[in-house]
Amino acid sequence: MQIRIKLYASLSKLLPEGVKPHEGFLLEIDDDMTPNRLVDTLNIPRPMAHLILRNGTYIKPEHRDSALFEEDDVFAVWPPVAGG
Repeated sequence: MQIRIKLYASLSKLLPEGVKPHEGFLLEIDDDMTPNRLVDTLNIPRPMAHLILRNGTYIKPEHRDSALFEEDDVFAVWPPVAGG
């Protein structure tokens, strides 16, 4: 199946060249892909995958090892953010 990947903030450097974070890119994944396996596939260190959303809904850490994707989903990842 195909889903859209969006990586934000410091993770945007992992996007293919020329891809804007808010547009993302399409990726073909297996039906049994889990969020944690997808993070690994994208070469994102797991501690850097702080906020993970599927179609705008937060995926809790305890649910990231369960397959839950459907065709045309949008998978978005943000790193931990600090500010002041």
